[in-house]
Amino acid sequence: MLHLFPRKKPVPGAVDAMVVGLGNPGREYEGTRHNAGFFVLDTLAEKCGVRIDRIKFKGLTADTTYAGRHILLLKPSTYMNRSGESVCEAMQFYKLSPEQVFLVFDDISLAPGKLRIRRKGSDGGQNGVKNILYLTGFDTFPRIKMGIGAKPNPNWDLADWVLSRFTQQEAEELKKAAGHACDALALMLAGQTDQAMNRFNS
Repeated sequence: MLHLFPRKKPVPGAVDAMVVGLGNPGREYEGTRHNAGFFVLDTLAEKCGVRIDRIKFKGLTADTTYAGRHILLLKPSTYMNRSGESVCEAMQFYKLSPEQVFLVFDDISLAPGKLRIRRKGSDGGQNGVKNILYLTGFDTFPRIKMGIGAKPNPNWDLADWVLSRFTQQEAEELKKAAGHACDALALMLAGQTDQAMNRFNS
């Protein structure tokens, strides 16, 4: 298990926060429920006028300014279950603490379009988050959970469900939720997580 202890001096020109969207790379996974985190990051990048296309830290990245903060946007390319490898590399390079790393990921316990913001917590069964917590040794990552809906039938395989695609109506709900997630991130980056929770938590 890797424990990160950021030094006091950041690297020159460093970002002072990172927003990580979780998902799986590749066209076959585009638009799937498990890639809700990627969708939010793409939405945020569009708002900031940047493209997440620089290969670094075992992922795709972009530097930008949002809510008055210089931030790194990171979409790990390691596949969901190994997301921590990418996150750890970026955290170590920029000497970031877990509290400076904002995670955005899917949650089957919430309906599509619903958000849940937390300051910290367990992995909740989400394998990407599980790997991040395991490799860093911390659970104090602020996070936004994106609702993707529960399995319609208990007999469905969970992996098949999270890799399925949204219906047209669900996709519209996700699009609205992604906009709300960006607004929530602006508050969280400004140190107003309580306000974000009060405003957007379902």
